[in-house]
Amino acid sequence: MTRIFSRKIFLFFLSMAVLSGCACPIVRKDDTAQQPLQVEASSIAAFHYTLGVLQALNENIDGAIREMEEARRVDPSSPYLAKELAALYTEKGDTDKALSICKMTLEEHPDDLDTRMLLAGIYLNQKDFKSAAGEYRLVIQRDPKNVAAHFYLGTSLAEMKELDKAATALQELVRIDPDHFLGNYYLARILFELGRYDDAETGFKRTLTLRPQFEAALIDLARLYEVQKKIPQAIEVYKSFIDYYPSRIQVRIKLGELFLREQRYDEAESAFQGVLKLDKTNREVRLTLGLIYLEKGQHERAIQVLTALMNEHPNDYKLMYLLGTTYEGIKDNEKALDTLRGIPATSEQFSNAQIRIGMILKGQRKTEEAVASLNEAIEKKKDAPGLYAYLASIYEEGKEFAKAEEIIRTGLRVIPDSVDLYYSLGVLYEKTDRFEDCIQAMQAVLRLDPDHAEALNFIGYMYADRGIHLDEAEKMIQKALKLKPGNGYMIDSLGWVYFRENRLDEAIIQLREASEALPEDPAILEHLGDAYDKSGKIREAIDAYSRALKLAPEKDALKRKLDTLMRKNVH
Repeated sequence: MTRIFSRKIFLFFLSMAVLSGCACPIVRKDDTAQQPLQVEASSIAAFHYTLGVLQALNENIDGAIREMEEARRVDPSSPYLAKELAALYTEKGDTDKALSICKMTLEEHPDDLDTRMLLAGIYLNQKDFKSAAGEYRLVIQRDPKNVAAHFYLGTSLAEMKELDKAATALQELVRIDPDHFLGNYYLARILFELGRYDDAETGFKRTLTLRPQFEAALIDLARLYEVQKKIPQAIEVYKSFIDYYPSRIQVRIKLGELFLREQRYDEAESAFQGVLKLDKTNREVRLTLGLIYLEKGQHERAIQVLTALMNEHPNDYKLMYLLGTTYEGIKDNEKALDTLRGIPATSEQFSNAQIRIGMILKGQRKTEEAVASLNEAIEKKKDAPGLYAYLASIYEEGKEFAKAEEIIRTGLRVIPDSVDLYYSLGVLYEKTDRFEDCIQAMQAVLRLDPDHAEALNFIGYMYADRGIHLDEAEKMIQKALKLKPGNGYMIDSLGWVYFRENRLDEAIIQLREASEALPEDPAILEHLGDAYDKSGKIREAIDAYSRALKLAPEKDALKRKLDTLMRKNVH
């Protein structure tokens, strides 16, 4: 209301000047017979108008409307009075009345752009963006350089999701007024949404040249860089934001998160410490600092932070699990076990905690105790597939495959739709050379989860390794790669399919990419060596086999391949 009142203060003094005789209506020479009547009508209208302004200044909208209606009754042809009255009705919330007045006025005065702008604004407030856009276009037809009309036309079109048209309207605005900072800003936002990132960046930077501390533009420019994965640039923008607005906690948190993404742990720590200066009790930030200390290998500091949080939140079992694994990380196994055992069966962390307990005990060569602990955990929580899978893996490692299978099948009787247990069963069958059983288990996984990338890859690789169903294998592995692009094992599987199909150039490309993704995997290097060997590229094959043998010196078959090639190379 302040903007309306400030305008009306000026109009109040203008109307007082009319009443005091400092201004008078313009009268044509041929209207002299009607001069006294016109002067009287004008004075009465000005009087009621002035009373209306006073009522508005006192925030008495109903009184202001009453006086303005009286002024308009005396002077019904005045577009100015009609517009002021429509504005008051809009302020009161009676938009239907305001719309009616504007439309009636425009029928008599179609070129009154102020009234048309008011009408468009009412439509805009009603979210009738189509009607608003139509009115703004009419204003622009009569006044092509009307900056406000171009601006609101652009925003109306944007609300209607006509982004290309909205961009055109705002581009015309900034052509007319290059320093219109809101025009530049909204244009940049629309270009951002359209995916025209370079133009959007230019627009945000132009906005910030005009208003360096404009919050929304700073945030949107940083977001633009994030979308483009230009994290260092995003960091610099957020740092500028904090320079202007040091108390903005959420921006400091975002900055810390970006430092973490870049593995700039010292700077991340500094950013989060800055948050704690403003909010000492921020639990998530304190936890994040604990995780940073873990990443930096500062376990004692991490334990200090996590212990303090645990004292404040004794029933936060995620914290308890993290504290337990931190003790495990510094080889304080007794404290780790005590902490992890404190997590009850009712917690979502129970299964993970029991698996960690089993791993710690197994690492201490207390295998029987680990098995007993896991069996006890299963009795408490029978519907936790991870417990069955880990217990089976202990038996599997001890070559007790029948027991491992029995544990997994026990789990499946309790949890018949467990993807994880079917997958574990398939892996177990593969290790025991039960090919058909393995395929059936992995197909069960896919029936439950058709987008299980690992199962798709598993079947595809097994087919490729046997040289069967290669078309199906390729399709399955391609699907797996769409679900998990860049996965080195899946890339290796695809290369192995190409190798079996004798598409050697394609195989080498895939296998080389897989070996770059997983340079410590001897099996992938051996595959690459096989592809080079079959292609007649002996030196490259020798290099691949040699690197594989350094990683797996116990593999006799690999030694034989390398020896054979070395003899070939000599001759």
